[in-house]
Amino acid sequence: MQLLFSKTSLAAVVSLILLSQGEAFTQKGTPVSSISKSNYATPQSFLNVPKATSSKSSSSLQMTAASGAVSVSGGGEVGGGTATIPNEIFNLVKNIVGAGVLSLPAGVAAFGNAPSAVIPAVILITLIGSMSGYCFSLIGRVCSYTGAKSYREAWEKSVGESSGWLPAAACTFKTATAVLAYSMILADTFKMLAATAGYSVTRTNSLFGVTGLVLLPLCLLKNLASLAPFSLLGIIGMAYTTLAMAIRYFGGAYKLPAGKFVADVASEFQPSFGSTGAAGVLSPNSFILICMLSTAYMAHFNAPKFFIELKNNTIERYNKVVSASFGISIAIFASIAALGFLTFGSSASGLILNNYATSDVLASFTRIAVATSIVFSYPLAFSGLRDGVLDLANIPTGKRNNALLNKVTVALLSIITGLALKVKDLAFVLSFGGATLGNALIYIFPALMFRAAVKKMDAPSDGLKKETKAALGSAAIGVIFGAIGSVMAIKSLSK
Repeated sequence: MQLLFSKTSLAAVVSLILLSQGEAFTQKGTPVSSISKSNYATPQSFLNVPKATSSKSSSSLQMTAASGAVSVSGGGEVGGGTATIPNEIFNLVKNIVGAGVLSLPAGVAAFGNAPSAVIPAVILITLIGSMSGYCFSLIGRVCSYTGAKSYREAWEKSVGESSGWLPAAACTFKTATAVLAYSMILADTFKMLAATAGYSVTRTNSLFGVTGLVLLPLCLLKNLASLAPFSLLGIIGMAYTTLAMAIRYFGGAYKLPAGKFVADVASEFQPSFGSTGAAGVLSPNSFILICMLSTAYMAHFNAPKFFIELKNNTIERYNKVVSASFGISIAIFASIAALGFLTFGSSASGLILNNYATSDVLASFTRIAVATSIVFSYPLAFSGLRDGVLDLANIPTGKRNNALLNKVTVALLSIITGLALKVKDLAFVLSFGGATLGNALIYIFPALMFRAAVKKMDAPSDGLKKETKAALGSAAIGVIFGAIGSVMAIKSLSK
């Protein structure tokens, strides 16, 4: 297993770096203006831009294909931000690696029940991660070519303003999926933590308790700046989770029949293995894992932010950030997916932490770390959802007073909580969300923006023309993944 992980991690990094070395993939763009730093945690805040910077501006863009530079008539050319490459890599990994990774073992279990199913799963994680990284790079390049400073503005300056609501709506509803997943994870996690402490709490009571006592007060805060330092807990929690899962797997604590904690695990969560191994990936059920990965790698609405804030933000330097960040994320995803599946097989839960015994101290600390991370991340994501809904409702910023914000907060949180009560399969939420909105934001929209931006160039190179076809190919793959994945995710509910 250690050899498999190391080879996969190296292959992931190498493949992404090699992708970034192509002629069209490394054209340098003139840096665009810097904007203030943030914690990269609120999707909607990076989707919308003030009218002063929209494509309605009187400045005209003249793009030169030979250099990929952007000259803004009347405005001059300005430099990038102040973030170094290591800073950007850390922030991007933190942005990519979230709680969604805890469902990946169930994605492997969707098509296999023998240990060898890990092999094609790791390959899929690497391939999908590489595709996601490439599309992340495309968005930064579109920003370089057009001077856009947000996902929506990149769409409007390349494809057109009239359809700018498409990425706005997709990002808003994708954020809703993420918030729903957070509520589901917290409901299960606090239920298990209560059991560890010797209290019997239902999932419903757990959800109502954490929502009413913790989430609602945090979501009603007017200033979320104080929560930013806690975003570091996310990557620390995932690192600790990976380590704890490795210790339990290699130590055989959950191995049948005499593992130390096996007797303390509910029967439906005890390890279960069969004979369907690597060949199981040929089943349509493998699309469940593929679509879950679209959710897991989701960070693309922040791509403009990372490009703009990078110091000396040439495409070459930006691609170094993307390559390293997605390579590290691939290694983490592959490790957690493999360790969880190899420990519990086809019994792997949609939230893998549910498989570990409440008497397992290591697992309990993992639940605490994950819960703490999500609790402080929740209001940041929820703020993005609320702003997105208000934007789609065309409510001007000036009319968003405290009374209105409070009402919308209570209404949205009530809807999310109600859905979390009814929907208990986290794997379904992540796979269906990835199959629909995730695929659009990761594969389809970036390819369409890139193609449109290249078409608007005065004299695009042959390399760029050819690459637009490859980009559209990735969009087509995204459509296929989405169509089949949606069907399989819905079918999985009836099992």
